[in-house]
Amino acid sequence: MNEEADQPLADRMCIVTRTVKDEAELIRFVRGPGGVVVPDLARKLPGRGVWVSLDRRLLDEAIRKRLFARGFQAETTIPPDLADIVSKLLRQQALSLLSLAKKAGEAVSGFMKVEDMLGRGRARLLFHGTDAKPDGCRKLDKLAQPGAVEKIVLFDIDELDLAFGRPNVVHAAVAKGGLAEKLSAAVRRIETFEGLVSGPPEDLKRKDD
Repeated sequence: MNEEADQPLADRMCIVTRTVKDEAELIRFVRGPGGVVVPDLARKLPGRGVWVSLDRRLLDEAIRKRLFARGFQAETTIPPDLADIVSKLLRQQALSLLSLAKKAGEAVSGFMKVEDMLGRGRARLLFHGTDAKPDGCRKLDKLAQPGAVEKIVLFDIDELDLAFGRPNVVHAAVAKGGLAEKLSAAVRRIETFEGLVSGPPEDLKRKDD
């Protein structure tokens, strides 16, 4: 049994910056079969874990400086696309929560249904596909209560289609509740890792641009 996974969120040290942070601000990695470095986003895999801050650039630095071998105190093999693997897993994690919200009846898609949820003041999250037309985004944004509705522009229409199990999902909304808060946290983790801020599709950019 993995004792680390059974414990509540705790402070861990990033192997790059050597700073102590809450687990929510870090990514856990384990040494898998053959000594391959494996990301453990759920913090459930068995074995010794090492931690890297939730930042693609710091992960790249850990790879470049061979800090995983030092952290595991053993030879390691690092997948050449490890940062991309982490990015993909973070996105899958968020989209899985969006799919779960849809199955629970807490998420809707389609302009009119999203418009209705916003108009009733039930929405907590508003999603626009990154390839959505700006005009439709602006119309829905006007209905979003400032400070109450979080607008998210991270996933393209194909990704939203997969989450909802239907084609052409351009806009979506998630109702207030526990699932929305978990999804919001998952989205923040993506943005933190990638160094992104979200806004209208044309405004999606890196923090350091």
